[in-house]
Parts: sequence; C-alpha cells; structure tokens
Amino acid sequence: MARAMFEYTKTVLKKVSFDATLFCKEVEKAVKRLLPHELEELRIFIQSLINQNPELNQCLIYLKA
Repeated sequence: MARAMFEYTKTVLKKVSFDATLFCKEVEKAVKRLLPHELEELRIFIQSLINQNPELNQCLIYLKA
C-alpha cells in the first residue's frame, strides 16, 4: 500500500510541476503521507524535476523539516 502511495505522489507531482505553488502544496502533503525511507527517494525525484524546472527549488524546504 505504501509503495502505491509513493508512485501516486510521483504522478501527481509530475502533473502539477508547471505551477510552483501547487507543487509545494503537494510536496507538503507527501511529507505527511510517506514513510521516512520514501522521503529520501522523493527528494531524489524532486531534484530531477528541479533540473527541468528550476522555480520548483523553493519546495525543497518542506523536505528538510
């Protein structure tokens, strides 16, 4: 079940990556839902999205908390 939530989160983040505000809200939700080891994988995934869309960089603050 948890792995399915991780994959769902990645799908949602890809779809909202056009808008930094929506992206940040989804990252904030993901931090509350995902397991600690999945958060590290999420950080790597988000870094790859940031390489394509640098304005998403502001959302990393939610992963550092």
